[in-house]
Amino acid sequence: MQHGRAHTSLPNREEQTGRSCCATMAPTGAKKGILERLDAGQVVIGDGGFVFALEKRGYVKAGPWTPEAASEHPEAVRQLHREFLRAGSNVMQTFTFYASDDKLENRGHTQRFTGQQINEAACDLAREVANEGDALVAGGVSQTPAYLSCKSEDEVKATFKKQLDVFVCKNVDFLIAEYFEHVEEAEWAVQVLKTTGKPVAATMCIGPEGDLNGVSPGDCAVRLVKAGAQIVGVNCHFDPVTCVKTVKLMKEGVEKAGLKAHYMSQPLAYHTPDCNRQGFIDLPEFPFSLEPRIVTRWDVQKYAREAYNVGIRYIGGCCGFEPYHIRAVAEELAPERGFLPAGSEKHGSWGSGLDMHTKPWVRARARRDYWEKLKPASGRPFCPSMSTPDGWGVTKGHADLMQQKEATSEEQLKVLFDKASKGN
Repeated sequence: MQHGRAHTSLPNREEQTGRSCCATMAPTGAKKGILERLDAGQVVIGDGGFVFALEKRGYVKAGPWTPEAASEHPEAVRQLHREFLRAGSNVMQTFTFYASDDKLENRGHTQRFTGQQINEAACDLAREVANEGDALVAGGVSQTPAYLSCKSEDEVKATFKKQLDVFVCKNVDFLIAEYFEHVEEAEWAVQVLKTTGKPVAATMCIGPEGDLNGVSPGDCAVRLVKAGAQIVGVNCHFDPVTCVKTVKLMKEGVEKAGLKAHYMSQPLAYHTPDCNRQGFIDLPEFPFSLEPRIVTRWDVQKYAREAYNVGIRYIGGCCGFEPYHIRAVAEELAPERGFLPAGSEKHGSWGSGLDMHTKPWVRARARRDYWEKLKPASGRPFCPSMSTPDGWGVTKGHADLMQQKEATSEEQLKVLFDKASKGN
């Protein structure tokens, strides 16, 4: 059984990717860029949650949540890209979440592959599948252990720059700074990404209460736009309803400041009405018992319509979003886009395919008003509808968030277990 620790030698780049870094797989045909599409008022559909989807499939380890599967199991990453493309995604985001060297080596998480090799492989896979349709490739960076451990601005920016060098070499179409809990770190990421001259999007994992230092969504958005982001919004940590509400606040803040931007939303596929400022990672069900909270495809159609109505034009998903969720976005916005995705060949609108079912009571469900009005049961008679978040209330600078290269010790774990049992 291989867990990424059995091999100590590092494959060379050509062996791992089949090409050297700058032997870039070129985009095929003339495609409109991300800003050209958004400036024209087009809907851009993002993809879904690779980390959670691949963890469930056995290719990502929960805990570190790092993307070495791009090098270890490229066929799995390629297939998921293809499923999102077929579902209607216009963006193949490189599977480079948490692919900074400091995160890849955090708390004893050793690797067969270097961060550079993982980032290169992810770029090649995304481009390969993007070339199969009218999709763009986005290279992404995310928050770092270096920032949580109070490293300097120069040190944090150097971490982003190392990833960015690969994205420039591979000529991705645009860049995304995503999953930031602190607007300061997001600003630093945007400033680094802007040096390329490529379009930059920036999303924070915040809700209506703002970042972990209490900076409001509107102020976060203004700071990101001033740092150079042309597209701003949120991703992860909260459900579709909360994310649309948060982006609306961001939009209001940007407009009040007399600035302009495009807006994006990539929420969780989990209902989170009980979350606090920290989002779903404070829920006791995180990460292994979230399934009862999964949104339905009909919930996602409602989300897509609400997002569109408030002026969001880059609409996708994050953790929990599977291809069928993205297909729901594409189907809901088909009137605006003028077409359905290929994946709709096997999906009747609002359950219409059920008219072919053998059972008459199931055929009776082949209608929109049935699915729109349904209140799904969980099948769990002794479970509550909501939980009490942990709420430890720690953020950057707190001793509990200082990161380390060494594995978490038994003594360190015991301290945490005791703290949790005493209610923090």
